[in-house]
Amino acid sequence: MQAFIDRELAAGKTTIVVPPGRYRVTPRDRQHLLLKGLSGVAIVAEGVEMVCTETTRALTIEGCRDTTVRGLTIDYDPLPFTQGRIVALADGKQVHEIELFEGYPAAESVQAFKYEIFRPDTRTLRFGSYYGFSVEKTGPRRIRVTKSPGYRANPFKPEEVGDIIVIGAAHAPGGSIPHAVYSNACVKLRLEDVALYASNCFGFLETGCDATTYLRCTIDRRPPEGDLKPRADARIRSLDADAFHSKHAITGPAILGCTARFQGDDCVNICGDYHMVTAASGAELRVLAKHTLNIEAGDPVELLAYTGERLPDAKVVRIAPDGRIRDAEKAFLARQQMNDGLKKNRHGSLTKAYKVTLDRAADLPMGSLICSMRRTGNGFAVRGCRFGQNRSRGILIKASGGEVSGNTIEGTWDEAIKVAPEYWWLESGSSNNVAIRDNVVRDCRSFAIAVYAFGGPRNIAPAGAHNGIAITGNRITECPLPNILVTSTRGLTLNGNVLKPSRTRELPEWVRRGMLGERAPEPVMLIRSER
Repeated sequence: MQAFIDRELAAGKTTIVVPPGRYRVTPRDRQHLLLKGLSGVAIVAEGVEMVCTETTRALTIEGCRDTTVRGLTIDYDPLPFTQGRIVALADGKQVHEIELFEGYPAAESVQAFKYEIFRPDTRTLRFGSYYGFSVEKTGPRRIRVTKSPGYRANPFKPEEVGDIIVIGAAHAPGGSIPHAVYSNACVKLRLEDVALYASNCFGFLETGCDATTYLRCTIDRRPPEGDLKPRADARIRSLDADAFHSKHAITGPAILGCTARFQGDDCVNICGDYHMVTAASGAELRVLAKHTLNIEAGDPVELLAYTGERLPDAKVVRIAPDGRIRDAEKAFLARQQMNDGLKKNRHGSLTKAYKVTLDRAADLPMGSLICSMRRTGNGFAVRGCRFGQNRSRGILIKASGGEVSGNTIEGTWDEAIKVAPEYWWLESGSSNNVAIRDNVVRDCRSFAIAVYAFGGPRNIAPAGAHNGIAITGNRITECPLPNILVTSTRGLTLNGNVLKPSRTRELPEWVRRGMLGERAPEPVMLIRSER
């Protein structure tokens, strides 16, 4: 397929029609297909299925402008996960003995990654996911999963003998890089009617793009009648992680009429990066970059104090290197409630320092945050989509000037719609002028709609972190109280929402305690917010 497309491009064609059919593709440099530096090109792949023969990236789209990929279906053989059944539980359910189904990757390919447990009757999640577990191969098609010691005292152990499990698997003799479809630094990229049935991590990941459109793209578990081979049990998961993930977009993505179901993490995440302020002197800040400092001179920036208070926005005047992380900064990071990889500087995170000069003074103690407001995905749209039956959030927004409208979200294990920055991941930003309207939310296990913000010490941020949030015309059924939670917001509009809460389902205790404290749950709750 790569050779065919390359020949057509060399011949000067701007509309390339790939002949319909199923193509088994061997990757080059860990990518099954690469599109780079294209402008004004349409790849029409209607009726085309690309079967990736190693569990590495399917499609990379790099530095393209006004480029369209239409109609492509992507699957993997062997799959990037395997599937089986719990045949025994031991040591207070700390140990799971599992027999893998025929037709799925064998025990030798199993990875300790994305372990989920499904009910055999409804084929929906029983629980997902355990973390920090270990895997032992006890036979060609037998594995033993041992949960980390931290789960021993937790009374919530829903797994049962007979439950179906799914867990990550790998076959990449040429090496592996993550995600099925990865686009970087593209402008006005269009992905239309692209279907994904598997991925070794995210489905669609974009970084540093501008105004991507995803139109009628589908992520779902593949039905057995169209599968690549016979299997003793039909597929129970689609992707291993997020479905649509946008980072650092100049103009956020338009996700229109898409489907994302049964994947191992969020359906949508639109975000940028926070960088950590460790010192401030007037208008000069010392900043540790999360990875690369994606802030430039002239950028408007969001400023969040360590307490969660949002300061007036500022503009960057200049940036200069300022050495490496210091011992006192390392000690501060070690005490924070944030992802362990960030705290321990894995992959070089939070190690490079910069001097960032603003156009005004800012009182920002150590642990405060800064982000570029040009690289958070502002101007996004998530409209007319069908999402759910996944182990995490439905639609997660950390951007401004956008809409979440006309979507149907069902069976998420965390918030169906969430608008919130995350100190834990250093994912920005706070949101201004976001409309959440005319969505249908059913049968989720956490808040149906949640807008909130926390400071570094996990205190609820004061009003003004978010501004101009409108929640209107949504229909929410069979979700726990509160159906709508809003904190830290100024200029809130709430009207026309129809709420029919579950009479039996309650928030998980750790969610209720962390978000509500001693407050009794009500259908709509406003905390530190102003209409």
